[in-house]
Amino acid sequence: MYFAIPVLVFLLIFLLSFIRILNEYERGVMFTFGRFTGVKGPGIVLVAPLVQRLVRVDLRVVVLKVPPQDVITRDNVSVKVSAVIYFRVVDAGKSILQVAQPFEATSQYAQTTLRSVLGQHELDELLAQRDRLNLDIQRILDQATEAWGIKVASVEIKDVDITETMIRAIARQAEAERTRRAKVIHAEGEKQAAAMLVEAARTLAQQPQAMQLRYLQTLADISSEKTSTIVFPLPLDLIRPLLERSDT
Repeated sequence: MYFAIPVLVFLLIFLLSFIRILNEYERGVMFTFGRFTGVKGPGIVLVAPLVQRLVRVDLRVVVLKVPPQDVITRDNVSVKVSAVIYFRVVDAGKSILQVAQPFEATSQYAQTTLRSVLGQHELDELLAQRDRLNLDIQRILDQATEAWGIKVASVEIKDVDITETMIRAIARQAEAERTRRAKVIHAEGEKQAAAMLVEAARTLAQQPQAMQLRYLQTLADISSEKTSTIVFPLPLDLIRPLLERSDT
């Protein structure tokens, strides 16, 4: 009777050593005598001690922060760029069999890919087209990590650090661009105004009466101004009859 209780306790402990409980977001990679024998879980999984080994794999999304990387853009501007990567394990077997440290491998590959992709673009593209660059980096990473059983969900460029000298240069460039646009708009307005004046002159030239009316209107406008002396040219059409009489 006294020996039965220790034996029962030993048997209970021995039986419990066979049991592994995997959560819903976990999978177990099973090895039997060192050979891969499948992926188990979630729930209760039986593991034979000394014969089988179970490696737990978390399938939840992992947030990986890529430390600031020194990047030289295509227009030879040196910047520091950091990013955030969201990925998860979709094939537990590959994540254990194909790579020793899947998270570390993904982090290192993300750093090299970030420098490679951003180095092919100019600074303006890096600042204004982040969404497109995020998709390019995500696509390259996803293709590389697919063999490791990892799916890269998204990549977000977080910070782009630029030197003070470059910030001032960008400000000067933006100011010059605004000045150029203002001059172009002004020149375009002058061009349109000149075209309209030419058209108006052609119309007035076809109607002499309209020219006379315009002349009289201008005289009325000048007479309303408070000026002491007004010098106004006299149209030749008005004095031509007088000149012809004086010649006769």
